Amino acid sequence: MNLRRDVFQAIADPTRRTILLLVAAQSMTAGAIAANFETSRPTVSKHLQILTECELLEQQQDGRKIYYHLNPQKFKEIADFIEPFRKFWDDRFNKLESVMKNYSSENDQ
Repeated sequence: MNLRRDVFQAIADPTRRTILLLVAAQSMTAGAIAANFETSRPTVSKHLQILTECELLEQQQDGRKIYYHLNPQKFKEIADFIEPFRKFWDDRFNKLESVMKNYSSENDQ
């Protein structure tokens, strides 16, 4: 049985977030990614497997090398999911700012 991993659990790990930041700049091989960490290559490979399983990373083979790159469609899905929460909190903070300005104006007089 192939269980799909949860995207938010995947990005909860700081190493995986760092991998995503590295690959956002350019496609990289597993070895090039692993060179940025003081952990074993199998550990980095496990992180890459998790990110690939939840479709945040895609693999592209070029000869004998496999390059990892971001899957922009998956990131758009995540952004679309988060957007209503961002709007909600923006509205709340804007209301709070308005209340604080009114409070400050009343106390200045």
